[in-house]
This record gives sequence, structure tokens and C-alpha cells, in this order.
Amino acid sequence: MTERLSTTTPRGTAGTAAGDRPPPARFAYDRHTWMEIAHLLANFPASLLGFVYVVTMLSVGVGLTVTVIGFPLLAAGLMGARQLGRLERARARALLGVRVDEPSRLPMRGGGGFFPRLWMALKDPVGWRTVLYDFIRLPWGILTFVVTLTSLFVLWPVLPFIARGLANADRAMVRGLLSPSDELERRIAELESDRGIVVDTAAADLRRIERDLHDGAQARLVNLAMGLGLAKEKLLEDPDAAAAMVDEAHGEVKLALQELRDLARGIHPAVLTDRGLDAALSSVASRCTVPVRVTVDLSERPAPAIEGIAYFTVSELLQNVSKHSRAKSASVEVWRSSDRLLIQVGDDGRGGARLDGGTGMKGLADRLTSVDGLFVVDSPEGGPTTVTAELPWRDRTDADTGATARASGAARRR
Repeated sequence: MTERLSTTTPRGTAGTAAGDRPPPARFAYDRHTWMEIAHLLANFPASLLGFVYVVTMLSVGVGLTVTVIGFPLLAAGLMGARQLGRLERARARALLGVRVDEPSRLPMRGGGGFFPRLWMALKDPVGWRTVLYDFIRLPWGILTFVVTLTSLFVLWPVLPFIARGLANADRAMVRGLLSPSDELERRIAELESDRGIVVDTAAADLRRIERDLHDGAQARLVNLAMGLGLAKEKLLEDPDAAAAMVDEAHGEVKLALQELRDLARGIHPAVLTDRGLDAALSSVASRCTVPVRVTVDLSERPAPAIEGIAYFTVSELLQNVSKHSRAKSASVEVWRSSDRLLIQVGDDGRGGARLDGGTGMKGLADRLTSVDGLFVVDSPEGGPTTVTAELPWRDRTDADTGATARASGAARRR
């Protein structure tokens, strides 16, 4: 069985391992001491640049908030402050050996328009902490510059110890103010973005169902009603013609029922409710135009929502295999690894699949992202193609089991 592609490292933690700590200070001027001295001397120009930027940005942005351009300018200023923070982290990483993760980018995709994105930028905690860092750094930058420069000529025998103390204060500032937001802040930002994706996906599904009902079953039922009306009129005048019309209407009823069953299967297939992913995916594979090997290694069923997303992900991927891959064979593997449900769909086709290739993969990636999932496409030109999807595992509850039993009973009655 294929192992997980990667492990996730928690973000938002500053480097505090032993590799971040320089060796103890000593009277000799070693490489670490000279790097700390260089950092302390560069504090003055760097802090002056940051202070001037922050004061100018705040005064102009806040002063113009009474106009329509004030808030956009303030948001742009905060985005620029993020870049200053990136430069300061790079300087601390190069000269002080401080390893601080880069903050996550603002989740602007699916932001819902200009004003939600503007509000997201205005309340960015990373930008505001960088503003605070640059605002309070000017006095400290002047102090460290003067003390270090003076000590080079007056207190040079003990300068390594002075530089180490001042550099440790710098390390603490970088870790405290320039580290990523805590996990809760980051997750809130991601969930706000994912909520828009879920709403858009649900609206698109409803429009698809409405279109299928209007263009398919509804139109067929209208023709059926018209045919039965004509048969009723001819029942006494021409019984043979009326019987032929009734036979035709009977065929229309069968076709309408089949269309309704297909539509219901597209919403949520009965076999998935009754028997789970193994049987449902085998049913999907049987409709694929290439032979598909299905392997489902699950000791229990996940929650219905996760099960449904897994089913429709595989269904969409196998449709792409049928339409675009020119493959001779395909495979579907589903298994559980710890608290994740993993899906891998592969084929030996021509490859070249991309998220922006117009095959619906972008929508699949958005749908999985909205539930804290992962979607990875490995499809070089010439093939083969391997798509790996990862979903959070959630156990079924008693309520889910009862709902499944009721849905199965309703399906059997139909």
C-alpha cells in the first residue's frame, strides 16, 4: 500500500532548537561574534527604514480613512509591512541563526469580492505585529548601534559578551513579533475562505440538479401528459391508435423513471448508503470505459459526509479517465492512515493532467480543501497519472447509523 506523501509540520512556531543557539560567547572574536556585531550595526539603518515606512503608512492611511481611498491604502501598507517582516526574518536568519517560519499567505482565493479581501487585509495580525515591531525598533536600533560601535574601540575585550546579550534581545523580538500567527488565527482565516468555497459548490450543485430536472425528467413528463391526453380523446374514436399512444406513454414513463434514478444517483447513490465505499466505487468502476482495479482497505465506514466526498471524488476522476486519458487500465485504492482517509487513482494514459486543465480537478481540489483535505496531481506528459486525495477521518455516530438505516428503508420502498 502506498504511504502518505508527506508529513505535516505545524506552522507558527519559531525555531528554538539547539541548532538555533550559537556557541557560548568567549573573548576570542569568532564567526558568530562578527555576525552578531554586523547585525547590531545594521540595526540602525534597518530600524530607521522600518520606522519611516510605518509612520508614513499609518499617518497617510489613517488620515485618509475619511475618504474612499484611506482603507485601501492602509491595507496596502499592511501588505508592505509583511514584506518588511520577511526581510527582517531573512536578516535574523542569516546573521543570528534564528529560524522562524514564514507566515501563511492571506487566503485571498474565494474571498468573495473586494470588500471581504480588504477586510481580511486590514485585520491581518501578521501585518499589525510587523508594524509594532518596526515602530518600537528605532530607539533600540540607535542604542545597539551606538553601544556596539563604541565598544569596538573602548570595550573591545568584552564586546563578544555585550554583543551576545544585545543579539539575544533581538532574537527574542524576532521570535515574539515576527513569527507566524498562532494556529487558531491561521485556521480561522482558512475556514473563512473555505466557507465561501462550500457555499459556491453547493449553489453550483443545486443549479445542476435544477437544470437536469428541467431539461430531462420534467420535459419528458410534459410530453407524457400530452400523449395521454391525446390517447384519452381517441379512446372511443380509434381504440387501436389510443392503445399505441398508451404504449408509447408507458415507454416514456420508464425513461422518466430511469432519468430520475440517474439524477438521484448523482445526488447520493443508494448503493453508497446501503453498502459503503467498496460496493459504490465498484459500481462506478464498472461504468468506466477502461478496466479499473478497485481496492478498498477499510475496517469501518467513515462519516457520511466524508464518505460522500470520497465517492464523488473517485467518480469525477474516473470520468476524466474515460474522457481524456486514453488509458488501457486504471486503479483505485482507498485506505485509512491514522486520522486520514487516503484515495489514490491512477491510470496508464497519456498524462498531462493539471488543476487548471478544464477537467474539473480545480473544483475537486477546492472541495477537498474546504474540509481540510489535500489534493495532489502527478501527471507528467506521456503518463502515467496518479492523483492522491486526502480527507480527514471522522467516525460515524449513532445518528449517522440511524439516518443510513432510514435512507436504506426508503430506497427499498421505492
